[in-house]
Amino acid sequence: MISGSELRKGITIELEGELYQVIDYQHIKMKRTALAKVKLRDIKAGHTIERTFQSDDKLIWARLESRSMQYLYNDGNLYYFMDEQSFEQMPISASQLGDAINYLKEGMSLEVSSYKGELIGVELPITVELQVTETGPSFKGDTATTGNKPAKLETGITIQVPLFVDKGDVIKIDTRSGEYLERVG
Repeated sequence: MISGSELRKGITIELEGELYQVIDYQHIKMKRTALAKVKLRDIKAGHTIERTFQSDDKLIWARLESRSMQYLYNDGNLYYFMDEQSFEQMPISASQLGDAINYLKEGMSLEVSSYKGELIGVELPITVELQVTETGPSFKGDTATTGNKPAKLETGITIQVPLFVDKGDVIKIDTRSGEYLERVG
């Protein structure tokens, strides 16, 4: 259990049978009591809600487990991961993964969060290396400072890259912003 006054950004709680992560926290001091105004993100559905708790409200603190898993493949709306210790395969839905599906590459190892044995999300590395599958032509003299063009990557995401990047190049992407960082091969 956790009290309303102990809520902080990043903490996960169970509320009305659903898991929510605190994404914003404001402490409001009143004459006789203190309130915690929080913005919560539903971990499974992805939507956000706002709630206010009194400092003595008791909430269920959802302690998440994290383990290393390997991404195997996707089958429609389900993405399959294998526990690197037990070799057990478990699915996660596309809605639970959110934007992470744009950076998943078969065979990559990730930290996967679970609660009461159910997988709920992944923690992406800060950068990933992906191959360019489609892009416009490059011309002699193109440099990194002359502009950008769209490029489709092996995972299906399209991002802006410098004009010198060609089809078949491997580039490094920042998974937090979705931006091109550098060409690596």
